[in-house]
Amino acid sequence: MADAYNRRSALQHFGLTAAAAKSDAAGADLLIGESAHRAIVNIRGDGGEAFKAAVKAVTGLDLPVTPNTTAQAGSGAGDFRILWLGPTEWWIVTTGGSEEKLVADLRQAFNGQHAAVIDVSESRTVITLSGPGARDVLARGCSLDLHPRVFGPGQCAQTGLTKANIMLDQIDGTPTYDVYVLKSFADYLWQWLGLIGRDYKFAIRAH
Repeated sequence: MADAYNRRSALQHFGLTAAAAKSDAAGADLLIGESAHRAIVNIRGDGGEAFKAAVKAVTGLDLPVTPNTTAQAGSGAGDFRILWLGPTEWWIVTTGGSEEKLVADLRQAFNGQHAAVIDVSESRTVITLSGPGARDVLARGCSLDLHPRVFGPGQCAQTGLTKANIMLDQIDGTPTYDVYVLKSFADYLWQWLGLIGRDYKFAIRAH
């Protein structure tokens, strides 16, 4: 993890804090923002009972084994969310700054197992979209069927959004989405979302 004083939001140069203060969120069809510096830890293993037990001992959550699903308990600081990436791969996401402890706790819990724990927090940022227009905006650059009958809260998928590879995670039925994107593509994706967002009443969301 980078030293705290060296950490920069991938979108800091857009002045999002000031922009959010000037935005009128009341009645907005689309709220967009950046949730920077989340702890994102990649885990790999066989997904067997011992592996599941180790994850639950650290996070309190049952490992999601159904493809493209998530698990979460609570919504406050220190709570965990687990995203399914593949049959032997997951992300554990939590409050920024806690990644070192999470990695240490997981490695201890996996002791004796064939498992891998990798901190990937610094590789990505999270762009959030919320509001009645969020699904339509995403659909203009994403090949996934995002209709609520098909893709809803508690589901995630690795996909493309315009020219960027992302992890898309639907948080609730508002709908609210977390878009995990490599920092090298964050600037491009933010500008694309801002361009598409002009067709809606949109506001910048503070985090």
